Amino acid sequence: MRGVVVLLAVLCVCDGVKFGQLCSGNSANSRRTSDDWGSGHYGARRGTREHKGLDIVCSDGSTVYAPFDVTLNGGVIVYTDAKKAAINNGINLRGEGLCFKLFYVQPDRVSGSVMKGERIGVMMPMQTVYRGITSHVHVQMCDKSNPTPYF
Repeated sequence: MRGVVVLLAVLCVCDGVKFGQLCSGNSANSRRTSDDWGSGHYGARRGTREHKGLDIVCSDGSTVYAPFDVTLNGGVIVYTDAKKAAINNGINLRGEGLCFKLFYVQPDRVSGSVMKGERIGVMMPMQTVYRGITSHVHVQMCDKSNPTPYF
């Protein structure tokens, strides 16, 4: 009996991908550190659960940009709590082999394609819901894996 050996090479399209500027006023994509509401790193404790995203500093009302060429794949409802309606939007995106969501963004539109650096929306008024928090865009991978290596 003859055996056939098949070698498969799996190449991740996302190797080496880095997010471009997400928010006006934060060209370095500075991350939210710790404040009275907690910490913005992936895996930070949120009571009994873990934070499944990475928080990138963004002032309320700031322009949010496409971090690379992306396809917009619909809006996101962040919370079920009506008290948080002021920041309850986001957007699903795909680009550079990645699927990710941006929370607390009022998108200009939720379908089509956008080029790197183009406006995709506006940071929502986080201070109206979480007074004193470091306002931020929450970046969450669709599979809830750690987005930190892309920053």
